[in-house]
Amino acid sequence: MPNINPAPDTTPAHIVHAPHAPLTVYYQHETERQAFLREIFDSTAIDYDRIEKMLALGSGPWYRRHALMRAGLATGMCVVDVGVGTGLVAREAAMLVGDASLVTGVDPSPGMMGAANLPADVKLVEGRAEAIPLPDASADFISMGYALRHISDLEAAFKEFHRVLKPGGKFCILEITKPETYIAQILLKTYMRVVVPLLAKLVARGKNTPLIWRYYWDSIEACAPPASVVTTLEVAGFTRVTRYCELGIFSEYRGSR
Repeated sequence: MPNINPAPDTTPAHIVHAPHAPLTVYYQHETERQAFLREIFDSTAIDYDRIEKMLALGSGPWYRRHALMRAGLATGMCVVDVGVGTGLVAREAAMLVGDASLVTGVDPSPGMMGAANLPADVKLVEGRAEAIPLPDASADFISMGYALRHISDLEAAFKEFHRVLKPGGKFCILEITKPETYIAQILLKTYMRVVVPLLAKLVARGKNTPLIWRYYWDSIEACAPPASVVTTLEVAGFTRVTRYCELGIFSEYRGSR
C-alpha cells in the first residue's frame, strides 16, 4: 500500500484513559462495556477471520507482516501479542521470529482464542491489556492489532506494556483511524457500517456478526485522536514514539522502552 499522509491532526493532545465515551447504542455505562465486548467477541469468533478477509480485500496478512517488520520485529525475539483474538497478528509474528514458542497471545475472550488458527507452540493466555498476566521485562516486542478501541484505560494498558517489555524492547500497535477528510469518512463509514454487515448477514454463522462490524465503525469514529494516543504512550514511559499511517486510515504506533 502506498503511504498517503492525511492532513495534520490539529486536535489538542492529552492523556487518554477510556479511548472513547460509552457508545450507548450498545451499552449504557462503561461498567457494562466489558460484558458487552466479551459476549460479542465470543459469539462472533466463528466468523471473524472470514469477514476480516472481506473487509481487508485479502491484503491483511501482507500488511500486518510488513507493519511488524517496519516496527523492528526480527528473528529470535520474544513476542507478546495483546488482544490476540483469532491470531491474525500473532500468526505473522510467529513467522517472522522463526519459532512459534517465542510468541504469547493475551486476550479476554476465550471464544476468540478458541477460534485462533495458530501454530501449536504459540501460547495463549486469558487476560486484559490493563493487567497482563506475564512477568516484568519478559518480552522483546509487544504487538496489538486493532484492539486499542476496546481497552478500558489506555494509560493503564500502556504502563503494562512498559512493564512487560525488556529495556530496549519495542512495540507496534495497529489501529484503524478515522480519515481526516469528510468524503473519506463517509466512504469508510458506508463500507464498514453498511456494506460489510450486509455481506456478513449473507455468509455469517453467528447472529451477532453483522452487529460487531457496525460497532467497529462506531468505535473508530468515536476513538481518541492519534496525537493523544502518542502523548499517552510517552507519558507511560516510552521513547521515540511515532505514528506511521498507510492510506490515511491504517495507523501504526511504534516506540521503545
